[in-house]
Amino acid sequence: MKVGVSNLRVKYAGADTLLFNRLSLEIAEGEKVLFLGPSGCGKSTLLQILSGLIPNAVPVPMKADAKSIPASSGVVFQDPDSQFCMPYVDEEMAFVLENRAVPQPEMEGLIRHYLEKVGLSFQDPHIEISSLSQGMKQRLAIASMLALEPDVIFLDEPTALLDPAGTSDVWKTIKQINATQTMIIVEHKIDEVIDFVDRIVLLDSEGRIIADADPKSVFSFHKHKMKEYGIWYPGVWEEHTNEKNLPAPYMKGKEILEINQLKGYRGKLPKIEVQNGSAHEGEWIVVTGKNGAGKSSFLLSLMNVMKTTGKKRVKNQELKSIKDSREQLAFVFQNPEFQFVTNSVYDELAYSLEMIGDMEVDQKVGQWLEAYDLKQVRTLHPYQLSTGQKRRLSVGTAMFGSQPILLLDEPTFGQDASNTFKLLALFEQLRSKGMLIIMVTHDEKIVQNYGTRKWIIEEGKLTADRDLLRREEREHHAVDSTV
Repeated sequence: MKVGVSNLRVKYAGADTLLFNRLSLEIAEGEKVLFLGPSGCGKSTLLQILSGLIPNAVPVPMKADAKSIPASSGVVFQDPDSQFCMPYVDEEMAFVLENRAVPQPEMEGLIRHYLEKVGLSFQDPHIEISSLSQGMKQRLAIASMLALEPDVIFLDEPTALLDPAGTSDVWKTIKQINATQTMIIVEHKIDEVIDFVDRIVLLDSEGRIIADADPKSVFSFHKHKMKEYGIWYPGVWEEHTNEKNLPAPYMKGKEILEINQLKGYRGKLPKIEVQNGSAHEGEWIVVTGKNGAGKSSFLLSLMNVMKTTGKKRVKNQELKSIKDSREQLAFVFQNPEFQFVTNSVYDELAYSLEMIGDMEVDQKVGQWLEAYDLKQVRTLHPYQLSTGQKRRLSVGTAMFGSQPILLLDEPTFGQDASNTFKLLALFEQLRSKGMLIIMVTHDEKIVQNYGTRKWIIEEGKLTADRDLLRREEREHHAVDSTV
């Protein structure tokens, strides 16, 4: 069946203007369509409207002259935690199969089949979902969607939290689904999908369609618009670095962080172990590893959010409690909603400044809202924001303290190109002034162009510590070696 909407209008509570002012769109059966646009333009909202989640399950005020909604749809959300109904992996999968009236004797084999299709292999799938990494949760969400065998598949950044190998594996699985399967996709990692989709629907910052054509035509004739709105397109990283948007050469400062025999526990078993480690002022350490390796657990153990043993010191002060860690470490969670404590975007940023007694709250909040494209949503509740907007807000709440170390857990996921580069420029500015940046990331472009050191975590242990040359330094090194 066709999927579509005619003359769509949406009005979020607290918003000043309409989103999708009379937008019309029709998707034919079997088409693979990619929605592209800047963060916050309404891609996820449009996907949820076409799937029927809005307004049937999510009461967002909207009007349309006509809608064509599939009888059976499978949706993978940006945030996998919002998708699960059951506490255990096998129970989540069984819940889907029960809704398909699959006989119980067949369930065990099907559960393992769908889990293995997305790269999840458990000796016993009766494992708590809460114990999984965010990347593993995202794989589980995709597996449960595949088990539904829906008429139409809706994918809202299905690989946002996956490592490069996992991203390729999952898209390989998705591409092997029946060729007649209708798919509607929101994805910033476009390299994996541009050769797969039939159409690209390009949206501007206000949710208006500015192009609707095959990928080659969109990238050929509308690249200037994509650049104007900060949308990802092939080659954007190369253009960014060729325009000399490069980080400054790295100068190591004084040692600021020391780690000895650190173990972080979930339950009785350690999730992360670091025998010894140290870091210096002005470093940008990128923390890499496969999904579930323990990267986020490492940051949580530094913050004392997890139970820990061993020692960690900042400027020779031992971090024994959450309070000690908060005084020395600014932290941006992987899930931005974990950081929100107020009822509006403005108040969320102001709260951090008021806590430290800053006298320029309104000015500093206003500057952040303007610089990071949040001004138009300043009165909205943080939970009403898009994933990219939530991420920029969560980074802002961590920026207004005076801590010498900044911990970042995937701070650029869900971001368009413009805001990704803005955030990276901000972190580089802080690093150049002596702040230590420790960032968990799967983005190899960030590793190659911004990192000064690379910590690799494998199976819950820090296994490698490597110095990195930044791009400018690599170029000089290559020239010197040929002289």
